Order: sequence, then structure tokens, then C-alpha cells
Amino acid sequence: MMFGFSLAYFLVILDTTVLTIALPDLRASLGGSLAGQQWAVNAYTVAFAAALLTGGAVADRYGAARIFKAGVAAFGVISLLSAAAPHLGVLIALRALLGLAGALCTGGSLGLLPQLFPDPAARARATGLWAAITGTALAAGPLLGGLLVDLSGWRAVFLLNPPIALISLLAMRRVRSPRGHRLIDWRVQALACAFLGLVAEALIDASTVAGILAAVALAAVVLAERRSKAPALPGGLLAATWPELLAGTVANFAFAGALFVLTLLLQDTRHLAPLAAGLAFLPLTLPMTVNPLLTGRLVARYGPRPPILGGLALLAAGLTGVALTDVAAPWLVVMGFGLSFVLPALMAGMINSAPPGTAGTAGGVLNAFRQVGATLGVAVMGVVSHPLPTAAVLTALTCACYGLAARRARTAAPPAATGPTRVS
Repeated sequence: MMFGFSLAYFLVILDTTVLTIALPDLRASLGGSLAGQQWAVNAYTVAFAAALLTGGAVADRYGAARIFKAGVAAFGVISLLSAAAPHLGVLIALRALLGLAGALCTGGSLGLLPQLFPDPAARARATGLWAAITGTALAAGPLLGGLLVDLSGWRAVFLLNPPIALISLLAMRRVRSPRGHRLIDWRVQALACAFLGLVAEALIDASTVAGILAAVALAAVVLAERRSKAPALPGGLLAATWPELLAGTVANFAFAGALFVLTLLLQDTRHLAPLAAGLAFLPLTLPMTVNPLLTGRLVARYGPRPPILGGLALLAAGLTGVALTDVAAPWLVVMGFGLSFVLPALMAGMINSAPPGTAGTAGGVLNAFRQVGATLGVAVMGVVSHPLPTAAVLTALTCACYGLAARRARTAAPPAATGPTRVS
């Protein structure tokens, strides 16, 4: 069961990056502007981020196993349709539907964790494995994308998904879970989707109108949350976990944005083939594949804060090195180690910082913020003049901010509140 469970999550996370390397081939095939290409990537991450909380609520209401299987099946079918998309507008719409299906998969997965792993120690190891799968899938996207595009063009990227989805469904076919009684405030979730979409549109197209509408949508979300009988965010969660949410958002902002910029540089400026461009990201891939095992041990021994701080510092250094030198490979290694320290430790940091009884929701919120960061990274770094230095400065500032918040939290904590959370 763990195989099918992990395979579906790998598939969902993989699709956040696998299309990036195919953008030049996609442009040659379907045409479209730079903004259209960005939306081909962002439609998935915007819909995924906006629907993550809804996916968790739906899983709690209708049964985690049922929602998980529905999400995986929809992911496979929509991927087939995406491979046959006749023009860019259709592909963007299908990518948004893929994001919704991915949110159902993730929400169902979060709901299944306590059922599949009732023992706390086993559940902690599974959570650590989840973090490792995230890093591996994010890093594998460019390499797999480059290989598939070189073999059969951008459509092959989507043909990878259906067989993986089928294998996951077969592995999980005997898993069942009961229905729940959680209420869902659809108005809040719809407003959140509108807000995220408008923010992305404002950044990609520099649209003042979209920016104003985004501000209106945000105000509507806040008002709806205050009046809701089933709020999406439990009271006090954001106040308690904002350092981890900030770190997760910026880490994904830097990673997704740098990946977008470097892909265009390698293929449009240096004229590398898709597979060669994917191989150029191997120095980034390898640390994210193997280092989460070490990160889990560090978190178990020292808590999540040191790996998060060290990872953010390494990420900022790597971005700076890539921006200032012509030899990118060593600095991509540094970036890979930074991300592989940050991402696995963040979930433990969220659980440690979340108010009692909100650990499960905290994981969903972290995933949502990370996807928002990825969306904003592609949007912002596609239009600013110096994208990599901008990401490096932002990451360094986040590292300093997180360090100050962690120090304040240690000072304010009572003496009895000790002991890290084991995640691997």
C-alpha cells in the first residue's frame, strides 16, 4: 500500500516541474506568448495550491480513500486529454483541472496517513518519506521532462502519467475509509481560488486591474472566514506557524523561479537540446534525492530549525553563485543541498509550531503556501530584470527572519517544552 500511496504523491509533485523543460518545444508546436507559457506551468500550481485545503476537507467529509482514488483516476484521464490538446488555451484549462485532481490526491493522502499508519512512530517515518518523495519528484521533473521531450516532444510529458496512475490505483484498490462529518465552506474556497488566480495574472501580465481585483478577493476571503461556521484555517494557526510558512513559500519561489529562468537560458540562449538541458540539472537533482535521509536524522536529533536555517543559507549561496559565475554546476549542488535540508524539516517545524489539534491541517496549509510560492516564483522571475540575484536576496532575508523568529520562540518557550519531533 505504501508503494501506491507514494507513487501517486510522486506523480502529483512531479507535474509541478516536469513541463518546464518542455516549454521551448511547446512554443514551437502550439505558439503563444511568454505569458501563455507561464500560464501553462502556473495553471497547475495555482489550481493545486488553491484547492489543497478543499481537498483535505472533502477527504474528511466523504472518505479519504474514496477521494484519493477519484483524484488519481482523474489525474490519469486529464493527462491523456492534455497530451491531445490542440492549442495552448485548451492545454492551460486542462492543466488547471490537473491541479484540482492533484489537490484531491494530496488531500486524500493526508487523510489516509493516520489510517494506514496508526502507530505514531510508523506515521512519523511515513511523513519523512513523504518529504523525501517531494524533493525527488521536484528534482526529477527536468530530467524526465528533457528525456521525454527529446524522444517524442512535449506531449510525451503527459503520457507518462496514466500508467503511473493506474499502478497506484491497483496498489490501493483494497483500501477503504469511512465518511466523516466535517462541514465545507465552498464560498471561502472559491474566493481563495479567485484570489490566487488574480494574483498570478497581475504578476504575469503586469495587470493593474487584476491586482485591484486580487485585493478585493483577499478582503472577501478574510470577511468570509470570520463569518464562516467551518473556517478553512483554525484560529491561531497562521500566527503560530508563519515562520515555517514563510520559509516554505520562499524556498519554492526560489526553486521554481530559478528552474524556469535557467531552462529558458539553457535552451533559448545556449541552444541545448531538452535532454541536455535536463542533464544539466543533475547537480541539483542528486542532493535532493539522497540528502533527505540525513536531514531526517538531523531533525530527529536537533529539531527542525537548524536544518531549515542551514538550508536557506545554502539556497541563498547557491542562487548567488549561479547568478555571478559561468560555472553553474557546483552552485546547483549547493542549491540542491539547501532545498533538501529545508523541505523535509519544514513539515516537522509546522507540527511543532501548530496549536494543539491542528497538525493535520498545518500540513495542508504548508503545502498550499509552498505551491503559492512556486506559482509566484515563475511569475515574478519571468519578468524582473535580475531574477537570480532577486531570489538570492529574498532567500537570505527569509533566513535571517526565520532565525530571529526561532530565537524569539526559544526565549519565550517554557523550560519543559523540549524535544524535537522525529520524522524519519
